[in-house]
Amino acid sequence: VQLQASGGGLVQAGGSLSLSCAASGRTFSRNGMGWFRQAPGKERELVAAITWSAYTAYADSVKGRFSISRDNAKNTVHLQMNSLKPEDTAVYYCAASRYSGIGYFTSAAVASWGQGTLVTVSS
Repeated sequence: VQLQASGGGLVQAGGSLSLSCAASGRTFSRNGMGWFRQAPGKERELVAAITWSAYTAYADSVKGRFSISRDNAKNTVHLQMNSLKPEDTAVYYCAASRYSGIGYFTSAAVASWGQGTLVTVSS
């Protein structure tokens, strides 16, 4: 099972980026999916999560700016990031949960991780 993330890069503050994650090897259509991020010197944190039925949840720091979506038929999940801030700079990881729900989507609940993609927001 592999999760392949793409779409990171360098953007100025206020700009937008879109991340994508494609799963291969098995289907995660019934699993919760999410995006975590890890900034230098900080713990990995959940940014956004989505259930198979498209119920979503967001970290307070990104509410109103980030949007997560998924295409179960294509086994992909996307993160649209708008109004980016320098504090959004981090390595972003897509993740598949062991569970269908996303209420306790911590690192311990992750079944598979993507390889990480760097997002750098300049001020």
